Amino acid sequence: MNTFKLIVASPDGNIFEGDVTKFDVRGALGELAVMAGHIPFVTSVVPCACTLWFDDDSKKTAKTDGGLLTVKSDCTIFMSGSFKFDE
Repeated sequence: MNTFKLIVASPDGNIFEGDVTKFDVRGALGELAVMAGHIPFVTSVVPCACTLWFDDDSKKTAKTDGGLLTVKSDCTIFMSGSFKFDE
C-alpha cells in the first residue's frame, strides 16, 4: 500500500513525523480518511480520536483537542494544541 509523509505538530514541536498509509480524523464536516494521493485541502479538526495506519497494518491511536489539517501533494500536516498517543 502507498504511504505518505504525515507531520503532527504542536506549539512545543513535532509530535510525530513519518510515513503512514492512512490518517483517520474528524474534520469540521465529519470523518476523514487521508491516504496517499489525496486531493489537497485544508480543514479544521474537532476534538476526536485519531488513527495512524502503517504499511505493516499496525496502527497507533491518539486523542486530540482539534486543530488544523493541511493535505498537500508532498505531505500532510496536522497542527494541534494537544495530541496524545494512547498507551
